[in-house]
Amino acid sequence: MTQPLILAIESSCDETAAAVVRGGTDVLSNVVSSQIESHKRFGGVVPEVASRHHVERITYVIDDALTEANVTIDDIDAIAVTEGPGLVGALLVGVSAAKALAFAHGKPLLGVHHIAGHIYANRLVQELEFPLVCLIASGGHTELIYMPEDGVYEVIGETRDDAAGEAYDKVARTLKLPYPGGPRIDQLAQTGQDTFHFPRIWLEKDSYDFSFSGLKSSVINAVHNAEQRGEVIIPEDLAASFQASVVEVLVAKAIRAVKEKGGKQLLLAGGVAANKGLRHGLTEACEREGITLVIPPMHLCGDNAAMIGAAAIHPYRAKRQSTLAMNAEPGLDLK
Repeated sequence: MTQPLILAIESSCDETAAAVVRGGTDVLSNVVSSQIESHKRFGGVVPEVASRHHVERITYVIDDALTEANVTIDDIDAIAVTEGPGLVGALLVGVSAAKALAFAHGKPLLGVHHIAGHIYANRLVQELEFPLVCLIASGGHTELIYMPEDGVYEVIGETRDDAAGEAYDKVARTLKLPYPGGPRIDQLAQTGQDTFHFPRIWLEKDSYDFSFSGLKSSVINAVHNAEQRGEVIIPEDLAASFQASVVEVLVAKAIRAVKEKGGKQLLLAGGVAANKGLRHGLTEACEREGITLVIPPMHLCGDNAAMIGAAAIHPYRAKRQSTLAMNAEPGLDLK
């Protein structure tokens, strides 16, 4: 059986990306054009700037992906694209490009949920075994997803306020660290100690939900109080204390979800999956509990198009095509 070639496009935030993936597992190319340098001076992503960069880069990135994979558009069996969620202007660039290619070349069009992409990035590491639980940790999302079977998602826990990555960025700004702040907090934490003992927010006894707003406020208050007293805060210790609180809650709830749901695997996905403290904490806990943990390599944790190509194989084989009426959906639900 010939494995389908899928050209995938991702433009939900500040990376313009395209990839060619064979059969949902074999990455022939994965091209990412980052905008970090453009947004660094603003301290975060500016939607209008992001959209304009996508317009400038999308055609080049797609051409590079095809060239790197040594294929032409005629060899491609389907066009996949991130439909949502994300920044509406950014999404529109990718969706418009995918629709134009699908129409011009008579290819099936596949709309993919951005979070589904992050989940299926793990399939590029090893085959998924269902049922499973996935911990999503990114700048905009912190969720626990239960998957009883391929392509079926049940959100069993989500953040009630700040996502984990969002809290990292806000704490980084408090410490006056340059954008992007999350990786810098993780780097500082590697040499610090948990001397502040910030609160762990567990919520209700049986809840899988998360809340990091209170933790973020505790960190900001600690910094402001120290400044008012003329005390010097050791950044490494503050970062380590903050990260210890985040990681402990994420790990504990993820492990409990796997055990209570009878999951065969625990997946980690999203930009915060690159966090060394979280990777180490989950690895230790899963080894202790005898749980199979799957974590994507660093280059597949951030936004990329290979993950979209991996997620697209299920709707392709199920013949669930999108129509040319497909639009960008910034608030798209995971179904």
